[in-house]
Amino acid sequence: MNSINDLPVERRKKTRFTMNRELRYKVQEDDTIVESGMGTTLDVCSGGVAFLIEHEVPAGSFIELSISWPALLQDSCPMRLIVFGRVLRSEGKKSACTVDKYEFRTQGRAVRPAAPARNDSMLQRWADNIRKESLKAMSV
Repeated sequence: MNSINDLPVERRKKTRFTMNRELRYKVQEDDTIVESGMGTTLDVCSGGVAFLIEHEVPAGSFIELSISWPALLQDSCPMRLIVFGRVLRSEGKKSACTVDKYEFRTQGRAVRPAAPARNDSMLQRWADNIRKESLKAMSV
């Protein structure tokens, strides 16, 4: 690249922040958790998260990320950022998803291995609500 005109054009409307943090994830298709595991974030913004996991996940799938947060609540309590979104793209180990809903939660001090996926999760309820809203919009 020899000039400023040769630089790639950034199409994102929101600034992404490099953030390499441990994450746990669950992927839901239809009404079933089809995959869960661990990975690492690459970057985060208010509209999306890019991350590394072991497998490709289908675009459009509902996903829940539980990301270890770098700040402590009251300087002593570890936090997690919980993100609910949809997978935008996945190539090899690199994936990206939207941030449609998020919340912060406290976490225990001991790091626990990823628990087996349960189908009665907040991800299930959130995905069901999104589907219902889509059906309402189509019937109007």
